Amino acid sequence: MAIEQMAMPQLGESVTEGTISKWLVSPGDQVNKYDPIAEVMTDKVNAEVPSSFTGTITELVGEEGQTLAVGEIICKIETEETETEAAPKREEEQNTPSDTDANRQGKDQSNKARYSPAVLRLAGEHGIQLEEVEGTGAGGRITRKDIQKIIDSGMKQKSEAPVPAAVQTTQQAPKQQQKQAPAPALSAGDIEIPVTGVRKAIAANMHKSKTEIPHAWTMMEVDVTNMTAYRNSIKDSFKQKEGFNLTFFAFFVKAAAQALKEFPQMNSMWAGDKIVQKKDINISIAVATEDSLFVPVIKHADEKTIKGIAREITDLAKKVRNGKLTAEDMQGGTFTVNNTGSFGSVQSMGIINHPQAAILQVESIVKRPVVMNNGMIAVRDMVNLCLSLDHRVLDGLVCGRFLGRVKEILENIDEHTSVY
Repeated sequence: MAIEQMAMPQLGESVTEGTISKWLVSPGDQVNKYDPIAEVMTDKVNAEVPSSFTGTITELVGEEGQTLAVGEIICKIETEETETEAAPKREEEQNTPSDTDANRQGKDQSNKARYSPAVLRLAGEHGIQLEEVEGTGAGGRITRKDIQKIIDSGMKQKSEAPVPAAVQTTQQAPKQQQKQAPAPALSAGDIEIPVTGVRKAIAANMHKSKTEIPHAWTMMEVDVTNMTAYRNSIKDSFKQKEGFNLTFFAFFVKAAAQALKEFPQMNSMWAGDKIVQKKDINISIAVATEDSLFVPVIKHADEKTIKGIAREITDLAKKVRNGKLTAEDMQGGTFTVNNTGSFGSVQSMGIINHPQAAILQVESIVKRPVVMNNGMIAVRDMVNLCLSLDHRVLDGLVCGRFLGRVKEILENIDEHTSVY
């Protein structure tokens, strides 16, 4: 018999932690390798985590609602270990350097300075200097358990010592905010709504985007009269032939993907001491349910036709509403296009989907009187395109040119444009 430890897996690109939203097993349950044992929330997707072993669940280390770093132990499983399996393991253990040896040789400390909100809060409340804490998480990341262990042992590491400025700002801001805006007192008829795992993930990601990314905004209005007439003229035959809707949104996503290919700077991400310009053009699209927001990804959107994009929009939206969206569906996004016009908005400034560098909001198509080039006034179908940009990565010039190119593409769509 052997006790194996299941760790929080890496469920997505740049994902460093996950929240256990629901256990699918209990201590004493028998599981096979690859059986789902838990639902874990990462950013905006709820993914099933499979067992890495066959055996009996002995302990659920993580609790429902608890956020754990990638690499932290979530449960323990008792497995049958044969002698042939055990022998290589013992040999491996003999060849594996001890913690002391690893410390001498230098452990991976790539995540040493990446602190979760829970770690920052606990360290601030107890005067713990994070740069002096040895993290046990992946890449030397300091986990909440590392801080709790120090607190429980009473070794508070010079609690009178000043907290580093960068950490101090993060730690003290919530306290100051709490003093200025205390929790409202409940009155008769008030309803308290519990915050779900999905909503917590959305809140954490939006807070991270707004606090880390210096947002700037720009907007252009686009005349889509010809595009609207063309789409309306073929939508019924398209639905009958293909079995799904040809939405206006598919035209906008295609235009954005084409413009991204021409302006690759827009397809970039901030990475601390460098900017990463992504080769693949993977468009994230926002899909809302009654109480949540999910952002699945259309991979290689620049290589797809308008029809292909329309099919993916339909398929991804169905997955969201049927609860079938997977972690893979959410990974790899490089730029976001958001259909805010679907609920009547005419102007909005989106929060950038971290770690991307921009988000394009497509507003409602509305009929407005427009002064034409010949000086005459005509009723035209107009839409506002609102672009939020990360000003660390992008400047107004390239964003203006990119948005102008999207405008040009859309205004040139007519009956001669193929959706295939």
